[in-house]
Amino acid sequence: MQVSGSSLENRSYVVKKLAQEAGFDFCGISKAEFLEDQAASVEQWLKSGKQGKMSYMERHFDKRLDPTLLVPGAKSVITLLYNYYPPKMLPKEQNFHIAKYAYGQDYHDILRSKLRTLLKNMKTALGDIQGRIFVDSAPVMERTWAQRSGAGWIGKNSLLLTKDGGSFFFIAELITDLELSPDGPIADFCGTCTRCIDSCPTEAITPYQVDGSKCISYFTIELKEEIPETVKGKFKNWIFGCDICQDVCPWNRFSKPHREPAFLPIDGLLDMNQERWKALDQESFRVLFKGSAVKRSKFTGITRNIKFVSKKK
Repeated sequence: MQVSGSSLENRSYVVKKLAQEAGFDFCGISKAEFLEDQAASVEQWLKSGKQGKMSYMERHFDKRLDPTLLVPGAKSVITLLYNYYPPKMLPKEQNFHIAKYAYGQDYHDILRSKLRTLLKNMKTALGDIQGRIFVDSAPVMERTWAQRSGAGWIGKNSLLLTKDGGSFFFIAELITDLELSPDGPIADFCGTCTRCIDSCPTEAITPYQVDGSKCISYFTIELKEEIPETVKGKFKNWIFGCDICQDVCPWNRFSKPHREPAFLPIDGLLDMNQERWKALDQESFRVLFKGSAVKRSKFTGITRNIKFVSKKK
C-alpha cells in the first residue's frame, strides 16, 4: 500500500488504521507547533519548586515546548494510548501496594516495540518519512499533546481522562515530518467533582495541578534520599507509585481490562504479602522484578519504602 500522494485526510486515516493494527487503543493527531499557551504555567510550576528533586524536569525547557527542536522539520505529533487497566488486582489485605502500571513487564519496552512497528508500516504506506518515537524518553508534554489530539481532557489530578475508558492508559508519541490532518480537543468533563483532590493523603493535588514534591509516587520512586518524616503515616501502604487519585475518579468506572499478556502480573507478584515483602533480599528482588518497571526504584529504594510505611504512626 502506497498512498504518499493522497490528501491529508487520507494519510491521517491510514496512520490511525495502522495504529489500530499495531494494538493501540487510540490514535490522535496534533499540529507540531510551539506550545505557547503552556509556557507560563510550566515556568511557574518549576519556579515554585514543584518538581522537587527531579532536576531533569528543569532541563531542555525550550524542547519541552517545541517539538520541532526534538524532530527538525516536524509537522505532526501523533498521540497513542495503550490500556493497562488490570483484569485482576493484586491482593490488598495485609499487603503493600504498587501502582497498576507496574504489575507486568516494563511498559517502555512493550510500547517502543509497537511504535517501531507502527513507524515502519507508516514508511511502507506513506513513503520516505522521518519520525521519532517517545515513551517517557524525552522532554515531551505528552498529556498536553494527548488533549490537543482529542484523546481526552486533563483532569483535576493532572492526568489524561477519557469518557469511555478512564485514565489507566500509557501515553506515547510519534513526532514526524509527515503533514497530517489534525484532530481537535474535547471538552472537560470533570465538572464540580473534587474526589481526587479530597482523597490525596499528602495534599499534593490542587485543581488541574500536582505538586510533584508532595506526591507519593515522587517519594517512592523519584526521591533518592530519605523520605521526610513530615509525610510519615500518609502513604497508606503504597511502596511503589500510587493510584489513589485514579481509583477514586468516577470516570474510571468505565475502565476496561487490558488485553496485553505482557502486562499481566509478573510471576510471584500475586503471592506477595507484607511478610514476603519485608523478607525480600537483593537476589529475590532481582529475580522477581527482572524486566519490570519496579526495578527502577532499585532494591535499596523498595526496602526504604517498606521500612517507611511500616513505621508506627
